[in-house]
Amino acid sequence: MQQENQIEVLNDLIRINNDRIEGYRKAAEQLKDDRSSLIPVFDKLQAESQANTIDLKNEVLRLGGSPDEGTTAGGKIYRAWMDVKATFGGDNPASVLVSCEGGEDAAKRAYKSAVESGDLGDSSSIVMSQRDAQLLSHDQIKILRDQYNS
Repeated sequence: MQQENQIEVLNDLIRINNDRIEGYRKAAEQLKDDRSSLIPVFDKLQAESQANTIDLKNEVLRLGGSPDEGTTAGGKIYRAWMDVKATFGGDNPASVLVSCEGGEDAAKRAYKSAVESGDLGDSSSIVMSQRDAQLLSHDQIKILRDQYNS
């Protein structure tokens, strides 16, 4: 039972990282005409989540589970909202960063929940390392958002 819970928690983190990958892809797409200096930041954070996903999938496989390939329902709604906002002129850097911060907040909650679940077993060091990196990414997006909103 413990191993099943561990796999479930890891798959939740795979889905939230898949949300981040898609969210940052969408953010870069919305700013491509701006030639924004934010695009390399978004590319870096997308690559961070891709690496996280690979590590998490390897953990799930090591535990005998099937890695999830999907995204969360909330992530799908969030990306649809980004599309609607862009349609109505919300595709400026400040607006996109506000949306990105919302995605980072969701990832922060997911990692906090995973760590507090007590179900990580021997995967805890990987997850805690990813959580620490994600917190830095969250803070980076928040700082950028503040800079673009001032």
